[in-house]
Amino acid sequence: QVTLVESGGGSVEPGGSLRLSCEVTGTTSRVYVIWWHRQAPGKEREFVASIGTGGTSNYADAVKGRFTASRASAFLWNLEMNDLKREDTAVYYCEFESRTVPTYGKSFWGLGTQVTVSS
Repeated sequence: QVTLVESGGGSVEPGGSLRLSCEVTGTTSRVYVIWWHRQAPGKEREFVASIGTGGTSNYADAVKGRFTASRASAFLWNLEMNDLKREDTAVYYCEFESRTVPTYGKSFWGLGTQVTVSS
């Protein structure tokens, strides 16, 4: 069973920075995608960023240029968030999506970490 644990959330003032981490355990897969999503109070969950084991990353327009997804080690992934805005306040989730047969497309989610941006 693949397990994901997010960490690094917290409270920060507008303009500040946070680094979220997502640790993946329970898999030996070398080919997968890590998705970052967020859900603000009263809003639907939305895509934030994605990065694959091949290194290709994509970002939502709302965070492009401010957030950077990266790989710290084989199963540890980071989301560096700079110039945070109040509208970035949300619970942030990471998702593991397999890109290896026979589990291709199967996904697992973490429980999320809260990010609050306020003065």
